[in-house]
Amino acid sequence: MANKEEFKNSLSRMFRARIPFISIRSIERSRVLEIIQQLSEEINIPIYIHSLSHGTTDIKTRKTINDDRSVAGGIDFAVQNISQRQNLTFIFTEVSDIEDDNIVSRHIYDCVVQAIEKGGSICIISTKSVWSQLQRLGMTLTLDPPNEEEMLTVVKDCVIPYKGSIPIDWDENDLKMAATILANMTKIEAENVLATQMSKGSLTKDDIKSLSMEKDKLFSNISGLEKVKVDPSLISVGGLSGLHQWLDNQKQLLTADLKSRKLRPPRGVLLVGVPGCGKSLSAKFIAATWNLPLYRLDFASIQGMYVGQSENRLKEAFESADNAAPCILWIDEIEKGLAANANDSSGVTTRMIGQFLFWLQESTEKVFVIATANDVTKLPPELLRKGRFDELFFVDLPQDQERADIINLYLKKNLLPPPSSSTFEKLTAISAGFAGSDLEGAIRDVAIQAVINGDPFITDELYEKCFQNIVPLSKTSPERIEAIRNWGKERAVPASGLAWNSSTNDKASARRTIII
Repeated sequence: MANKEEFKNSLSRMFRARIPFISIRSIERSRVLEIIQQLSEEINIPIYIHSLSHGTTDIKTRKTINDDRSVAGGIDFAVQNISQRQNLTFIFTEVSDIEDDNIVSRHIYDCVVQAIEKGGSICIISTKSVWSQLQRLGMTLTLDPPNEEEMLTVVKDCVIPYKGSIPIDWDENDLKMAATILANMTKIEAENVLATQMSKGSLTKDDIKSLSMEKDKLFSNISGLEKVKVDPSLISVGGLSGLHQWLDNQKQLLTADLKSRKLRPPRGVLLVGVPGCGKSLSAKFIAATWNLPLYRLDFASIQGMYVGQSENRLKEAFESADNAAPCILWIDEIEKGLAANANDSSGVTTRMIGQFLFWLQESTEKVFVIATANDVTKLPPELLRKGRFDELFFVDLPQDQERADIINLYLKKNLLPPPSSSTFEKLTAISAGFAGSDLEGAIRDVAIQAVINGDPFITDELYEKCFQNIVPLSKTSPERIEAIRNWGKERAVPASGLAWNSSTNDKASARRTIII
């Protein structure tokens, strides 16, 4: 993997060393040829390009020197000229069927053998792998999509020439933000997105958000990931103020230039705790408030029946997430995908855990991971150590004030007439031990009656009845909930920002603190 400068320097050394065979992996043929054009002028060597549309042309003069457009004809022409002249370089841009031992790969193999004797070089631009026997005659290079630095140049080249023609409100910071959003797209994709934005006759600061939407469209059906539609009106999640405060700082780091301090972008957060208390909703909330696309990694869809299939799919999913950056990657109930399994005789789960940890540690793209877990005891201990995720938060049952906040949120959401002050206090007391989903269910029951019978039917008595009808998980499975809470009390930061307390009293307990 290499950015433009690294790729150019490596290819230049290979050309100077007269490496007989060079395979270039890239989906951007025109960008590769642009770099080769620059090298032909810098090191002054004859380079010829073959394509199915033009045959073989001289890269400097752009004149056609062989009209035969077939790959076989191009290879024959290369062999003929290499046998007569020293230090020739031929670039083939559209060669198929070179992954296996076949007539095409054998034909190229013979051409490379001829090039070895005469100091020639055969270069192939492809998105596929190359037959192993052929590849061993030379070297491989990969050109990554433009990074932020290169994309900034692309953005400036597209935008600045129009500054005198149309109103452009972007300053240097906006240009950098656009480059951050468009990074990992191909050059032509980024140019198309920018041209589309400017075609309306202006370029405003609001168009920065549109860039994320346009990029999101390109990656909406990427391998192994499910695009999650986010409600833009989701601007608050009750009872998680500590988590929200921490996330506000992470958002600044996600958009800041961290290169000078050698810092990597925020990696993400692991949310553990009681089911139904807002862990999954937090992922959608973050995507909505940060104006970033949300993708869900489903380990069930990753699993394959053949050896190595699951690992390859997971690798492709992570590569897709890196290309879609900046984005939010949501892994819901991560313990179900990465739980240790004594019956895993093939070692698939172990290898997937290793692959996930490696990507989590080494990826430098701005992919913010939000992983949720209900039963954290099933997770491998190496996933929980400091440094994997930026922080480990525990989402507990909401306390009195948090329950009041959540009830108010759902009353406003469902457009319900509020109960009296005394009844509201009573509902807060009745709902001790309720999870956020239990509170939502109680308010939903009231809203259903409002739809059927109208708002005049909504009384304090109805509110109390609907709340009393809810049997929370803390009562149906008290041992399970207590075990989850005991784990979180000692090992995680409270997402509420409040001291940990039991569901039956308000006695505070010692807890970890977090520096904001």
